[in-house]
Amino acid sequence: MFECNSVSPLSPALLTMSSRVEAISKHLETSCCKAATGPGYASPRDAMKAPKEKILYIPCIYRNTPIDQSDYLATVDMDENSPTFCKVISRLEVPNLNDEVHHTGWNACSSCFHDPTKKRNLFIMPGLISSRLYAVDVYTDPKKPRIEKIVEPVEIFHSTGLANPHTVHCIPGGKIMISTIGDPEGNAKGGFLILDSQTFELEGQWEAPGNNTEFGYDFWYQPRHNVMISTGWGAPKKLIKGFNPDDVAAGFYGRSLYVWDWEKHQLIQEMDLGPDGMIPLEIRFLHDPSATEGFVGCALSSTVFRFYKTQRGDWAADKVISIPSKKVEGWALPQMPGLITDILLSMDDRFLYFSNWLHGDIRQYDISDTKNPKLVGQIFLGGSICEGDAVKVVEDTELKIQPKPLYVGGKRVEGGPQMLQLSLDGKRLYVTTSLYSGWDKQFYPKMLTSGSFLLRIDVDTEKGGLTLNDKVYVDFGNEPKGPVLAHEIRYPGGDCTSDIWI
Repeated sequence: MFECNSVSPLSPALLTMSSRVEAISKHLETSCCKAATGPGYASPRDAMKAPKEKILYIPCIYRNTPIDQSDYLATVDMDENSPTFCKVISRLEVPNLNDEVHHTGWNACSSCFHDPTKKRNLFIMPGLISSRLYAVDVYTDPKKPRIEKIVEPVEIFHSTGLANPHTVHCIPGGKIMISTIGDPEGNAKGGFLILDSQTFELEGQWEAPGNNTEFGYDFWYQPRHNVMISTGWGAPKKLIKGFNPDDVAAGFYGRSLYVWDWEKHQLIQEMDLGPDGMIPLEIRFLHDPSATEGFVGCALSSTVFRFYKTQRGDWAADKVISIPSKKVEGWALPQMPGLITDILLSMDDRFLYFSNWLHGDIRQYDISDTKNPKLVGQIFLGGSICEGDAVKVVEDTELKIQPKPLYVGGKRVEGGPQMLQLSLDGKRLYVTTSLYSGWDKQFYPKMLTSGSFLLRIDVDTEKGGLTLNDKVYVDFGNEPKGPVLAHEIRYPGGDCTSDIWI
């Protein structure tokens, strides 16, 4: 497949590895918007120079645990000079049960940097199961967030026919865009909600009439190329009860990427990834706003695809990483996939990271040559194949022995590495161990009574390499109302999976 070489002078198809490094340095240059005072950063380079993160926002979920309490937003102190370092310093409880606050985002990010009238003051928390939306004020007191406004499910259902909101991105024009994965009846249906970034008023759907996709989940946009690409998880009425392999064969889970005309809001192409691309979840364009390529992690197939624009002007995708399944005994199936559940790129577009939630490892790849990612770092943090557990690995093309269980602070870490967030300078990788409460209950039932963990990995940004910092962690099994499932990680100033440059 020929790649486009007329739209972006940075196309990796025309670059050697050394010239790609030069191209990266160019797109990291501070942009022309130096005088702007809007939210975020003028460029990825500016973001990489930002102060070290001192606060983390993490949604914590009680749904499917033995504790009948509402979810909450945990504020974690990451200031190493603070007496409450590595402690939860505030807990903002939502007023409803069983929301399953899952992924989060902002009302404004670096895409609005040029607009000094915008500010990053609202933290957006969708309820994946309830379809309720929370706007949280993190501006008045960043260490003690408070609920600003709630959009109830009935308004979303009646106004849009959509349900189960997932990914949040701010978009140019003072709007918030949130992807959805279903309809009010629990069927699969991909769509996008639009809300005002300051009033949090629901304005309707982003997609043009008749342009919903079969499945929905994550999305990323690149306005310079008039494109957005979205992914698809599965039908809510199926995944809400847990994972059943028969539902995959029956067509209740996705395997396609959806390409959109950004200006017209129309679906222009569907890329079927085939059996090697089952359940594509997190999708990331390169941070370079001129790039016409990126990566997507496919959970069930345990593969990473590189997608790119071709010379014809359409889009294509090639498998560039594949994690082999392990033949096991004592597990639900005879073959255990890695289950790639999160993926991110460093701000300089040099490294790709992803988590294998079932196998229990995080991997770091050098993507200086985007067509040929090179494994440069790997670390095991729990998982389902630990030595001495009930699951026995009988055939493994990668490991000679099963990894040992992970203990932090004298306690075993249940679950596997899942949500990832990288510091803006690329030197610290944060990870939590909960995926989604329904699947946590099925695959890691002990985590529901012991709680999940927040861990920090120190990153070698020169040669590659990952090292657990066992002094920096939060045990969410010690929460005041009982063990809880901590999920996505955000910083007040923006991060590697929320900020987009235009």
